[in-house]
Amino acid sequence: MTAKKTAVITGGAGFLGSHLCDRLISEGMKVICLDNLLTGRIENIEHLFGNENFQFIKLDVTNYIHVPHDVDYVLHFASPASPIDYLKLPIQTLKVGSLGTHKALGLAKEKNAVFLLASTSEVYGDPLVHPQNEDYWGNVNPVGPRGVYDEAKRFAEAMTMAYHRYHGLSTRIVRIFNTYGPRMRVDDGRALPTFFMQALKGEDLTVFGDGSQTRSFCYVDDLVNGIFKLLMSNEVYPVNIGNPDEVSLKKFAEEVIELCNSESKIVYKELPQDDPKVRRPDITKAREILGWEPKISRREGLKRTLEYFKEALNRKN
Repeated sequence: MTAKKTAVITGGAGFLGSHLCDRLISEGMKVICLDNLLTGRIENIEHLFGNENFQFIKLDVTNYIHVPHDVDYVLHFASPASPIDYLKLPIQTLKVGSLGTHKALGLAKEKNAVFLLASTSEVYGDPLVHPQNEDYWGNVNPVGPRGVYDEAKRFAEAMTMAYHRYHGLSTRIVRIFNTYGPRMRVDDGRALPTFFMQALKGEDLTVFGDGSQTRSFCYVDDLVNGIFKLLMSNEVYPVNIGNPDEVSLKKFAEEVIELCNSESKIVYKELPQDDPKVRRPDITKAREILGWEPKISRREGLKRTLEYFKEALNRKN
């Protein structure tokens, strides 16, 4: 009988990391979840406690990572990932993107494991090319308030490619676009959880700028499917995974109000510095190399997510 493959997921108690824990276990793997719970949450993974194929280790991955077992895959998802988090935790964000990536790559090298980096559409900054494809180098302000996240991820990509070229490590880089679904933190400051909680409470929805800036929202199950396909592929260079169905934030707020059957109105506030005006992935590469594209419509995904936010609101009350 073939031994089960083992995957280490840093940031495994976070929104995306916890869904990946579920997926890899369902694929017959053992999963070791590493998280210091800075922005991750135990409730995202507690349903896996007692599962013989799951192990949780509370650990800051900017320190040395020691795993005594054989490891086949290392997925580096540890990082604050919303503007409210990385503006509050700028140094931790830079450290996990630099030192944390270095330590995670070191583990993959030691174990001769496949390494997958969770990068982000934020490497494109406030893009001058639309939609964004993987060949675009980006338009990032390194000294602006968002630079701590953007540059940490750009550095992480460079470090990953250096390990691939210099050490021959088998590496993957996924550039993740806006993703939503159950287990998002209701207070993480991003548009979708903020809109949902405001609408459910009957509060006005806060839209920054004039609401014409666009985003492309991908349901978490679609995203995890794309990441798994990339992990199983041989593609070394970055791949965009996201939903190319673009929507203005004003229209998106209106959709949430309608879905929640809310009386809320939309109010407008000043646009934050360096907030991207457009965001939409070109997923040609994912289609051609991975045979992947999103399957879940925004309306269907929002319905599923609404139930989660209703439950979260009931728990708070």
